[in-house]
Amino acid sequence: MKPGFLTKVALAAAMLTLAVPALSFAAYPEKPINMIIAFTAGGSSDVQARIMQKYWDKHSKQQWTFVYKPGAGGAIGFGEIAMARPDGYTIGGVNVPHMIIQPLTQKAQFSIDDFAYICQVVKDPQTIAVRKDSPFKKAADVFAFAKANPGKLKLGLVGPNSGHHLMFLDVRSKMDFPVTEVFYKGAADQNVALLGGEIDVMFGNLNDVMRSVEEMRMLAMASEKRNDFLPNVPTLKEEGFDIVSDIRRGFTAPKGVSKEVLDYLRGVFGKIGADPEYQADMKRAGQPAEYMDGAAFAAYVKAQNEIVKAALARVGSGKK
Repeated sequence: MKPGFLTKVALAAAMLTLAVPALSFAAYPEKPINMIIAFTAGGSSDVQARIMQKYWDKHSKQQWTFVYKPGAGGAIGFGEIAMARPDGYTIGGVNVPHMIIQPLTQKAQFSIDDFAYICQVVKDPQTIAVRKDSPFKKAADVFAFAKANPGKLKLGLVGPNSGHHLMFLDVRSKMDFPVTEVFYKGAADQNVALLGGEIDVMFGNLNDVMRSVEEMRMLAMASEKRNDFLPNVPTLKEEGFDIVSDIRRGFTAPKGVSKEVLDYLRGVFGKIGADPEYQADMKRAGQPAEYMDGAAFAAYVKAQNEIVKAALARVGSGKK
């Protein structure tokens, strides 16, 4: 046998070995991907993910299978994402600052470093909302009643240790606000409780109140400026209260997912975020879309982690 023949065989074998990972990755995703939703069906996180699923099916060759893991202000579901096998077949929605607060305040099964960040899709300011028949006409009425009637006002929150709860802690650190806190697993439950008279007022995401806008009265929004969805609702700053709070929604995979898989996920989500039809659907659903790529989203979460630490420290010390 000629030496040249052996050399060619060895070279061909080496090339095949190098090609196998590429061929293996080229098949991703080969099966449906589990999409973990950390809140109840029908809430803002679920609604947004279902809009995105429509366009995922347009831009990817595999579908999502929704898996609901509600509870503890999202901590149960976030932990499921973090602990999942990092093969690209389990991803999920996360909420900021929920996923920051929980490891800092309780024994959460994850930290912000346990995720591979895909993108941010929503920046959802929080509102103070009551039923249409409520005697409260503005935010100041709520704060004044709470101060004059300690413990009587029932305030609905998604949490504890959620963005809603952080807004409550911020309010309580800046004024006398002795209320009875009532926690729910998700925003859908919170809305039902308010409309059913179980609670008097709620701190709720803009998107959540938009879905019941005919039955609720929004007293104020915790944003820097008025929102185009509800232009007649003043900001808390306009009303004289220095409160700014929003919920960011995004998607992550477990830490350790391969670069190739993460790049694929980021690429598909990026196409969805830029799709005009997706943007129109988000607007129709009252979802305040704001896209941020994975690297920028990861940097934002790390920066917010320091801000939340400082806020919690102030609350713990009693400082304002």
